[in-house]
Amino acid sequence: MYLHIGNDYMINSRNIVGIFDIENSSTSALTRDFLAAAEKNKRVTYCTYELPKSFVVCFDDKTLEERVYISQLSCATLLKRYKADNL
Repeated sequence: MYLHIGNDYMINSRNIVGIFDIENSSTSALTRDFLAAAEKNKRVTYCTYELPKSFVVCFDDKTLEERVYISQLSCATLLKRYKADNL
């Protein structure tokens, strides 16, 4: 199944490692370092130009690397969509 994470972006739900609240989790230095490294390595996809509320970490089967998607949808919304698709 696929998860719609905002605008026209859909990701395979079996590749999702985690869905995180960007405001709460970015207070940690480790998370900031992870996001900065992903940005530096061009593994971040911005799904919105609005204020981001969450980010989704996925594992790419083809490249065997993680990919980070920045979304304007809240974690709660993404989790509800994920659960509804995976029943």
